[in-house]
Amino acid sequence: MTTLLRTADELHARARAGRRAVVMTMGALHEGHATLIRTARTIAGPEGEVVVTVFVNPLQFGKGEDLDRYPRTLEADLKIAEEAGADAVFAPSVDEVYPGGEPQVRISAGPMGERLEGASRPGHFDGMLTVVAKLLHLTRPDIALYGQKDAQQLALIRRMVRDLNFGVEIVGVPTVREEDGLALSSRNRYLSPGERRTALALSQALFAGRDRHAAQEALRARAREVPATRARAEALSAIGESRAAADAHAVAKAVPGAAAAVRAAARLVLDEAARLDPPLELDYLALVDPSDFTEITDHEDDFTGEAVLAVAARVGTTRLIDNIPLTFGAAS
Repeated sequence: MTTLLRTADELHARARAGRRAVVMTMGALHEGHATLIRTARTIAGPEGEVVVTVFVNPLQFGKGEDLDRYPRTLEADLKIAEEAGADAVFAPSVDEVYPGGEPQVRISAGPMGERLEGASRPGHFDGMLTVVAKLLHLTRPDIALYGQKDAQQLALIRRMVRDLNFGVEIVGVPTVREEDGLALSSRNRYLSPGERRTALALSQALFAGRDRHAAQEALRARAREVPATRARAEALSAIGESRAAADAHAVAKAVPGAAAAVRAAARLVLDEAARLDPPLELDYLALVDPSDFTEITDHEDDFTGEAVLAVAARVGTTRLIDNIPLTFGAAS
């Protein structure tokens, strides 16, 4: 049976055997969180311990954001956590986490924290890192797991742990989606049926970008295999093989503009969603380097490596985010 703990002293009094894996949440648990907990259970093993934290952190909600209406569903959260394999749920009060009131000393997210989500929600990542640092100290885990849906958050936590020498392993778990492709989020419950239909454009845009990326990568691989593609295209044109020549030209032009093509494919879907009723109000669409969340520009024709295609938008009063990882220039 999963034990509910309210104080750090109660948590510290627990006998520990094996590794402790922690899953940090703000409650309102869903299948995405359950996947994190099940993954933690697998990593910790039968001899280890899985602790789920449930804490709605006031520091990471900006002015006008939904702190007051953020769902608090602790009884349901306990059931989901237990079914997924958690040993304990640590649900401290605000006073337990911040006994002296709002902390005077906080973690700064630095330049990465000012991009994308940080630009849209000033101070959000400082508050997030501050509470993550506190919860890491309070729970003392060997492993902490976070969802890749919040890709920028995950990148910042990894950077904080590395830069400040936290002795914990950070594990990212792939985004869990509903059957229609919408990324699971506690905020999905705010969407009306019409708003939900519009919100599907976020994942559809990412999938369109992913499909365009796959096509570009296939052409890139063929271009590597046939270095003389441009000359071949000209030769095919000369003998009247127009379809083969067109294909060869496409291969020859595959590498330049790959980032721009991915972005354009996603943008087309989002532009169409902006004309729906209700409309999608785009905050950002970005193709970024996951190490620091700087933009991969359309001029980086020879870009290779990992990337994240990220989107944020508002539908009605609900703000949603989503992303997918991509790899440019992967070996065939």
